[in-house]
Amino acid sequence: MQDLKFVQRETATFHRYLRKHTEVSDVLFTGGDPLIMRGWHLRDYIEPLLGPGFDHIRHIRIGSKALAFWPYKFLTDPDADDLLRLFERVSQSGRQLALMAHFSHPRELETKAVREAITRIRNTGAIIRTQAPLIRHVNDSAQVWADMWKLQTRLGCIPYYMFVERDTGAKRYFEVPLGRAHEIFIKAYRQVSGLARTVRGPSMSAMPGKVVVLGVEEIRGEKVFILSFLRGRRPEWVGRPFFARYDSSATWLDDLRPAFGKPHFFFEEEVPLAWQKQAG
Repeated sequence: MQDLKFVQRETATFHRYLRKHTEVSDVLFTGGDPLIMRGWHLRDYIEPLLGPGFDHIRHIRIGSKALAFWPYKFLTDPDADDLLRLFERVSQSGRQLALMAHFSHPRELETKAVREAITRIRNTGAIIRTQAPLIRHVNDSAQVWADMWKLQTRLGCIPYYMFVERDTGAKRYFEVPLGRAHEIFIKAYRQVSGLARTVRGPSMSAMPGKVVVLGVEEIRGEKVFILSFLRGRRPEWVGRPFFARYDSSATWLDDLRPAFGKPHFFFEEEVPLAWQKQAG
């Protein structure tokens, strides 16, 4: 969705925007992968946020797969120490820095390098929250997720999200039906202690907002998905449950139809017409 992306190559415009919009409290650097950037380039974006005019910025997040595929970014790369010093400066400024680390399988957490990198990052005062999509042929097993969340917690990371495979790219090979996704999540969730139950899912970042599958139940003789918004295009949608007819083949929000004979979901009048047409 190119028209919805905030593409920025000039840091001055980025900072000017945030200085003007004091209602913004959180900044997320995401992808591609922002840690492909050299440390000095990332510093040009982040360091000014720690100075005058940006007191409203309280949380800085960096979404990255680097810990899994290249932990040496934090260990031996030429800019590793500079990057970690930047993390320290954010923490010392009183703001929270969170590395949103993408781990898809517990094997990615088993090397000495990744464990040393996790320790170095946590020693800066940053926190590490972990997230990943549910991927058929890779981690479509409750035991894999339970083992991964337990290991992440033991290493000082915070399990955060199980995502539904996005409705894009080679999705058909990797996707898992929503009913099966919920089953995997619940079976894994039941195996972990309260420290790992910070995790949420299975979650979809769709056009109307971020939707989580809360359950599958039979209500008034109809089998339904119970869903809710974690984030929505309108704040009043958040936390409001809604129901969709159960569909064993559905893999995304726009595959679903309202339950109990309703003609549309409550939010459909609020979202762009293009989404409504796609949903049928």
